[in-house]
Amino acid sequence: MGDSIFNCCYVPPHPPGDREPPRSRRAEIMASHISSDKRFLIFFDFDETIVDETSDDMVVQAAPGQHLPGWLKDTYQPGRYNEYMQRVLAYLAEQGVTESDMRNVMEKMPATPGMLTLLQFLRTRPQTDFEVVLLSDANTFFIESWLRRAGARQLFHRIFSNPATFNKDGRLVMRPFHSHDCPRCPDNMCKQVVVRDYVARRTQERGRPYQRVFYVGDGANDFCPALSLGPRDVAFPRREFPMHRLITETHEAMPGEFKAVTVPWVNAEDVVQRLRKHVVE
Repeated sequence: MGDSIFNCCYVPPHPPGDREPPRSRRAEIMASHISSDKRFLIFFDFDETIVDETSDDMVVQAAPGQHLPGWLKDTYQPGRYNEYMQRVLAYLAEQGVTESDMRNVMEKMPATPGMLTLLQFLRTRPQTDFEVVLLSDANTFFIESWLRRAGARQLFHRIFSNPATFNKDGRLVMRPFHSHDCPRCPDNMCKQVVVRDYVARRTQERGRPYQRVFYVGDGANDFCPALSLGPRDVAFPRREFPMHRLITETHEAMPGEFKAVTVPWVNAEDVVQRLRKHVVE
């Protein structure tokens, strides 16, 4: 992690989007079970990074006719997507869409090219190599459904996302992850705040920093956390996706402000090849 001057508030040519809530007892317990001898920390986004779809779009396949009514779509307001999705989930429940229906849709999402190879690579590395964290503006139910079906849930030491659980009426209720002061990010999540807080806390718990921090993402809301990476760290933006374009534009407009090494990927096996070079350091 570096000493970025951005402090989560630099406004690039195109607005990116995307703190962590007070730690619950469960989170404290989970953190206490993470080994302190990991050499590297790697963050993953979910939508269009691990899976080759946007889970919020895919859940619409469970709706009658696989589409949403116009009046519902018209309620969307920029910067308030989380609130919009809460209304979508309420509508799906009213239409009789069940937990099983949603889970079936999530489980069918394809992985991005090479992603299963990357996850397998991380799973087979020595225990002291990688601490793996997922950071997403989707929700915990969608993410957990896919990861468990793919057999990859145990790989992730922590998952930071909007909490979502079914109430007694069978409706999936999603809550915002947290509130924050970053003017560039959606009201419900600033990923840079999460990354900074997590790395600072884990460094204190471990008594030493990680050798390197990696971030694998695709969207504009992945650019914000990548700004906090230092010169020894590596950002893996999906090539020609918003995160990649924002990094490129920043390099051109403000040379030296984006500090991390940038390794674009088309196939996640590109990420594997780069990680192989670092594990032998």
